[in-house]
Amino acid sequence: QTLRRCYSRVKEHGVGKRKSSYTFEQLEQVFGQGGWDSQPCQPVLINSSGLYQELESDGSTMEEYSQEDWGNHSQELHCYQTGEQELDEMPTTKRTLKIKQESSEDSQKRDVMQNIVQILESVQLKWELFQSWTDFSRLHLSNKLAIFGIGYNTRWKEDIRYHYAEISSQVPLGKRLREYFNSEKPEGRVIMTRVQKMNWKNVYYKFLEITISEARCLELHMEIDWIPIAHSKPTGGNVVQYLLPGGIPKSPGLYAIGYEECPPKAPSPEAPAEGDAAAARPPAESPRIVYCYLGIAEVRTLQQCLFLHFQANGKSLGKEWGGINGFLSQNCLVEPGVSPKSVYIKFVEVERDFLSAGSLVECLEKAIGYPLKFNN
Repeated sequence: QTLRRCYSRVKEHGVGKRKSSYTFEQLEQVFGQGGWDSQPCQPVLINSSGLYQELESDGSTMEEYSQEDWGNHSQELHCYQTGEQELDEMPTTKRTLKIKQESSEDSQKRDVMQNIVQILESVQLKWELFQSWTDFSRLHLSNKLAIFGIGYNTRWKEDIRYHYAEISSQVPLGKRLREYFNSEKPEGRVIMTRVQKMNWKNVYYKFLEITISEARCLELHMEIDWIPIAHSKPTGGNVVQYLLPGGIPKSPGLYAIGYEECPPKAPSPEAPAEGDAAAARPPAESPRIVYCYLGIAEVRTLQQCLFLHFQANGKSLGKEWGGINGFLSQNCLVEPGVSPKSVYIKFVEVERDFLSAGSLVECLEKAIGYPLKFNN
């Protein structure tokens, strides 16, 4: 029955490399009698690429192949397998690269989650015990955005540990929590399984409500890369000018200014020999970019605000900009042979109606873990 299904399936989907004139009597000699249909359904040979090709038959049968011919076919098969092994090695390399890429992505996700946990811990929220869906009745119809965490403890250790933390900046908090406590969702299935298997004792949650502008501010910090600001060669002796990049939006939003803080060089007790200098030199640390100002482009556009900050004449538009503009102007004055401090910007577009809500400076300060030097 199995062979009959195979032959009928082959007949439906195509013809092999060689049409063979095997009869059912010949097949019965090999596979035994019984169960064969007498319908004209020819077996096929599949070529080495696994493809069916329409070719004329040479009328050969199994009996016409000599031992030498079978040996040649065996060698061909051996050669093909060697090539197949080489092909298998390529996906292995690709798999290795993919694993490295995934591990890098996992590492980035862990860093982001750790940052979110630090924010939740810095505002000292209390854990709420999850008992039933009635706990979420006040959140079900809520469109609030929030930073939230899911925690657990065990029968052996009462301390609550984080299972997950997230900034729910696109999906309302109520919907995200339902997904984490719904056994039909992947997130909820993990939690339910661990409780059922007594890996965990209780499950907890905590959240901090945030505004849309605060969500964009956290996005600015966690997801948007710094853009270095180039500068011209010194003009008039010891003055350089900033060269803003193109592509800054003519729209409202948030922007941050930072500067590069190079790690201090540790003095070496003994100067190594010239030949050992390269081996003894420790790996250079990547420079740290320090936030020093968060700006809100509400009245002006992002492009206008950044242009006014980086004007070479150092004009200050009010007390709010006095500190940051004074720093940027002073940074343009350089000693001969000395480059100015490297300055960076990042920005995110936000609708003007949302910019007045929330405590944006405090939000960013909690996220980065230190005060902004030039924000009042």
